[in-house]
Amino acid sequence: MGWMGDMTESETLPDFDTVVDRRGTGSLKWDRYEGREVLPMWVADMDFAVCPAITQALLARVAHPVFGYTRAYPGPGEAVTAYLKRMHGVEADPSWIVWMPGMVPGLAMAAAAVGGPGDEVMTFTPVYPPFLSAHADSGHALVTVPLTESGGRITFDFAAMEAALTPRTKLVLLCSPHNPVGRVWTRQELEALAVFCGKHGLALCSDEIHCDLLLEPERSPFTTALALEGKVREQLVVMMAASKTYNVPGLGLSFAIIPDAGMRRRFQAAKNCFVAETSPLGFAATEAAYREGEAWREALCVYLRGNRDLIVAHLAEHAPEVKMPHMEATYLAWFDVRALGLQNPVAHFEQYGLGLSNGADFGAPGFVRLNFGCPRRVLQEGLRRFQAGVEAARLLFALPHR
Repeated sequence: MGWMGDMTESETLPDFDTVVDRRGTGSLKWDRYEGREVLPMWVADMDFAVCPAITQALLARVAHPVFGYTRAYPGPGEAVTAYLKRMHGVEADPSWIVWMPGMVPGLAMAAAAVGGPGDEVMTFTPVYPPFLSAHADSGHALVTVPLTESGGRITFDFAAMEAALTPRTKLVLLCSPHNPVGRVWTRQELEALAVFCGKHGLALCSDEIHCDLLLEPERSPFTTALALEGKVREQLVVMMAASKTYNVPGLGLSFAIIPDAGMRRRFQAAKNCFVAETSPLGFAATEAAYREGEAWREALCVYLRGNRDLIVAHLAEHAPEVKMPHMEATYLAWFDVRALGLQNPVAHFEQYGLGLSNGADFGAPGFVRLNFGCPRRVLQEGLRRFQAGVEAARLLFALPHR
């Protein structure tokens, strides 16, 4: 791909403009289109080199020649609790942490820890696809409630939630910040959700994997569900990971913070049924990220905000019929392309050299998701290809030219 240019390495704080060639590395993201002139901007991992502190920590761990089954040792747990206090203003004890080899199994484990077969899990659509399937692993049923728009912002529809509730509903799965609509839920929204859960005796599992990818923290600060008070804390599971923020999802480590001892025991019992041990390299990377990665993270968020603003400006000028909600967090742009009249939007844009995520997988046909966690010139190339697809759709369906 000629647009990629020369590959370089940085020995200092990474330059996010540097393009890293990931072809030939077994990358899920890039191998999907191996041999095709398609730029992959779909699955949620970034194309940036990781924080140097993480690389150094991994090199130090690799210097030890044994990679056996690994339990949590004090360092990572202490790093996590210090991070929670420093970044999110909440106190937690390392004993509250349950380590997992990824976030997705945690969704199933939360369901298994509450209720039994035939009981229901509620979530809000559109949403990250595993939210729509995790219930099945524990024999639960799924209740979906569409998010709504109020005052120009996407939010919860509490009237619809009350209407969808049944005596068998036991758990609410929350994505916070929300993937794919990019909302950072306000403290008031979360407190209202906590009241709803407490009123109906519902457990709450909050997936907060994107909580440090904030594009405008001064306007939209993040509130962790660990800050919630009241009855909801008796059945609260908060899941986090360094994987998305620090671009190490391939190392397979996440963690659940569970304040209540009884809920923690049930979650741990479910873990013993669902997943195996965690990676020693994941522990090394997680500890380094939370102890030494803050300057890198801040620089990353500034860069991602610039990428988001580039997308906003492009759509306004060149494709106003494509709508995108205001993205407060994540590096995942959510495009409403229904006005283009495409029967299969993903296949259409692949014809113009761009690989996107299918909104139908999130419960929203007619939408696509674009990953802008990449160097700016890669994003510019992606937008060029996206625009070619938009203009082709206009011609195909005799839509007005903009």
